[in-house]
Amino acid sequence: MIRIATRAYAPHDADRLIADGVHPVLARVYAARGLLHAKELQSELNSLIAPSGLLHIDAAASYLADAIAAQKKMVIVADYDCDGATACAVGLRGLRSLGAHVDYIVPNRFEYGYGLTPEIVELTIREKAPDIIVTVDNGIASIDGVAAAKARGIDVVVTDHHLPGDALPDARVIVNPNQPQCGFPSKNLAGVGVMFYVLLALRAEMRKRGVFDAQTQPRLDALLDLVALGTVADVVKLDANNRILVAQGLKRMRSGRMHAGIAALFRAAGREARRATPFDLGFAVGPRLNAAGRLADMSLGIECLTTDDEGRAWAIAQQLDGINRERRDIEAGMQDTALNLLDDFNPADRRTIAVFDPSWHQGVIGIVASRLKDKFYRPTITFAPGDEGFIKGSGRSIPGFHLRDALDLVSKHAPSVITKFGGHAMAAGLTIHAHALEAFSEAFEAVGRDWLTQNQLERVIETDGVLEDAYYSVQFIGVMDDQVWGQGFAPPVFCDRFRVLNQRILKEKHLKLLLEKDGQKYDAIWFGHADALPDYARVAFRLDANEYNGVTKVQLMVEHAEPA
Repeated sequence: MIRIATRAYAPHDADRLIADGVHPVLARVYAARGLLHAKELQSELNSLIAPSGLLHIDAAASYLADAIAAQKKMVIVADYDCDGATACAVGLRGLRSLGAHVDYIVPNRFEYGYGLTPEIVELTIREKAPDIIVTVDNGIASIDGVAAAKARGIDVVVTDHHLPGDALPDARVIVNPNQPQCGFPSKNLAGVGVMFYVLLALRAEMRKRGVFDAQTQPRLDALLDLVALGTVADVVKLDANNRILVAQGLKRMRSGRMHAGIAALFRAAGREARRATPFDLGFAVGPRLNAAGRLADMSLGIECLTTDDEGRAWAIAQQLDGINRERRDIEAGMQDTALNLLDDFNPADRRTIAVFDPSWHQGVIGIVASRLKDKFYRPTITFAPGDEGFIKGSGRSIPGFHLRDALDLVSKHAPSVITKFGGHAMAAGLTIHAHALEAFSEAFEAVGRDWLTQNQLERVIETDGVLEDAYYSVQFIGVMDDQVWGQGFAPPVFCDRFRVLNQRILKEKHLKLLLEKDGQKYDAIWFGHADALPDYARVAFRLDANEYNGVTKVQLMVEHAEPA
């Protein structure tokens, strides 16, 4: 079931924003997202929350400054997704600019799994011989790995944003806004954001020590294109602080001041960096980088982000584009298999989905879980074969069902089923015994029945209500496109009653429409939907500027429609 709902807002909140100079439509859109003051829209760097609010960041800065002074060798251990790759690139570029002797290693996810494990510590010692290991976008759950490093005389600095378990690793220092007692106001920093903050604190510490002054210090704002990409691609909530990081990164991309690898990825994706949007980062640039970690080895992605050679960056970006096409083919096949396996799935009978196929690819199950979750609107975990006797799962959730907490509960109720798990509210990963799939599925379903009400299992398309006729314009679309929309700060969706003048099916799967309201006609398209609409429909839509033969016209992108 899908229903259209209008977001509520307090008119006096919108009036206050209008009085502060905010566009009247955007004022009510913002008010409906809980934004009360125009200052929350500031995108200048000096509006960022100060690094000092992060627990232990001063200790990390002091320790790293000492290590740089002593010319100790650091090795970054990265995660294999887009956030991990950008965090690694930010760490490498930033630490090197501050004078550090630093290298990196990114484990192959299929051989070594996730996080700093004892095996990865051994690999790092063998290949890189570090004095210090710095984790980015992982490490908060790496109790055994940190202990293994310590036993070999290596200090570990953990920078992470994932939720910690019951115990923390015995690292030299941990910087993570989600660790206990950290009072940092934004808990939503991505891994790349945490690393950027560590660099800001380290540079301030080195300034204090007289290593350089405000004139001679390296420019860390040059890293913001990487920070923006990792933040959007990791689908963390775009709160006011993250919106500043993303806005600053987009500004650099639009003005052409980005790293060679990001420019090359835009080109490979057929997108224009001078018009970069969060959508481009999340759906065009990010997936091409992620594909390396999914199917091959993320070191290719990290090289793309760390090379300054434009030719090399372009060659890698084309390679990543090819890997991404392969990923899409594999994904399409897996999705068909999944839909066959779920042929008799009745959403009325189940609150959750857990599905496995022996032919599935470990690197792609997360995307398939996401697609199934979108289709059935149920928390979904897809499993692929892992090591001998084990299967690996990747899950995606719906609002109101905290996936990591759900897995925690399953592991307590059925302790012999899950061997390890971790993640966030909306996405998580786990390993279980292959023979225990049915037991897991039942335990997971029990949590679903316990936690989810029938209302929560209804997909709600939230809209911002009626859009006044005057704003169906390319100019207004430009005003909206200048804002940073994304996870937790959804782009505006409007809703109104239209007369359907014309409809036809494109490529057997999209509905092309001509709609009319108040004597005005609008082109519209509903992607992935081929069922005809009645003569009058209530339509939830986003505004889009469609350029064709040099003419730009307003087009409605239909999110949902129902008889009116």
